Amino acid sequence: MSEKMLTPSEAKVLQETCDADLKLVNVRLREGEYQHDLAKTIASFLLEHQFPNVKDIIDRRYGSEKVKDIRFVRKIQTILKKMEKSGIIQILPKEKPWDLQKYTLSSFKFQDADKKVVVLASDQQIKQAKEAIRSLLQENKNQKSKMLIILTSLIVAASYILSVCALTQPTINTLIFIPSIAVSTLFSIVLGR
Repeated sequence: MSEKMLTPSEAKVLQETCDADLKLVNVRLREGEYQHDLAKTIASFLLEHQFPNVKDIIDRRYGSEKVKDIRFVRKIQTILKKMEKSGIIQILPKEKPWDLQKYTLSSFKFQDADKKVVVLASDQQIKQAKEAIRSLLQENKNQKSKMLIILTSLIVAASYILSVCALTQPTINTLIFIPSIAVSTLFSIVLGR
């Protein structure tokens, strides 16, 4: 799976998963059964800030040989669909129509049909994931601010250059000079904030 930055919507989904309390589900999540194994595998991806598709899940849990087995892939997709209907996982919207569906958990803690509490990630792991998400969002916000500052600076510089060019002409063209001074002044004030 390729490493990429989380989009704001993906970060929000991951934040909701981390913040979710104990979820009641109407299926059994016994250790060693497919539902439990798949939920545990999806949890491991989420703790790495990734949203797996069915092939990523199978590759990590059962090995790359099983990814090539079409029957097995369909079986896992059927189980994942049942898990979605029971509220354990959610299917994320596709970025492109040809992409495989990506999955996320609705919570890291569940109470199954047998009233047994199933914890897929420790409190410490969830806390670390929350902190990492916060830092990713802050980093993304800082990058946007830097780009805005650079863009504003370029507009100010271009407006000042246009104003100077208008002033150096034998006749001052007010249709160029006044708007360029106004724009440069306005964006200088914005840049100052």
